[in-house]
Amino acid sequence: MKRIEVVQSILEANDSIAARNQRLLDENEVFAINIMSAPGAGKTSLLLQTVAHLRNGLHIGVIEGDVASTLDSERVRDEVTAVVQITTQHMSESCALIATMVDSALKRLPLGDIDLLLIENVGNLICPSEFALGEHRKVVISSLPEGDDKPMKYPIIFADADAVVINKLDLLPYVDFDIPSFQNSIRGLNPKVKFFQVSCKSGAGIEDWCAWLLQELEDHRQKA
Repeated sequence: MKRIEVVQSILEANDSIAARNQRLLDENEVFAINIMSAPGAGKTSLLLQTVAHLRNGLHIGVIEGDVASTLDSERVRDEVTAVVQITTQHMSESCALIATMVDSALKRLPLGDIDLLLIENVGNLICPSEFALGEHRKVVISSLPEGDDKPMKYPIIFADADAVVINKLDLLPYVDFDIPSFQNSIRGLNPKVKFFQVSCKSGAGIEDWCAWLLQELEDHRQKA
């Protein structure tokens, strides 16, 4: 029982900081997206495609989360208004970003100059689902080479998602991935989720994804 109390205390503390993060974002009129996936699913590729399509109309900031290295932040730094790298290797929670990490990153970002904040979480399908960051929407990327059984193996992350991006669509002729079955498995957990089928290599489906993102941002602004 004492262990459960400790875990609950950690999650409650994280939620409190996440709520504070979101208030700060709202005060600065910044709309934040938490992008999650397994390693190699294409988080950075989707981020770069998104930036390429939206940067003419929006000022975009990025928080990059990785266990080690600054490779991803180096790839995006010249494409966005600002980027902050979070390296979790020597932190108490290394398999996911948590609210305190994002709190520190927000203090290093020019929030008054940013419209859209893209948070690239650490590659993992378990830990990121446990920790709110202060984001306004949660997005999960699942790529075709991973297989279509991920919603059954890792249901929590899909149950909490606002959108699921099926990436690497160009590989569909070469892999065994049943898209309708995959989508139905997630709808059983999360009936309101939005789906997007994209190829970051060819650009297919990126327009629809970006249109949804813009609409979500506009809806949030109107409700603020």
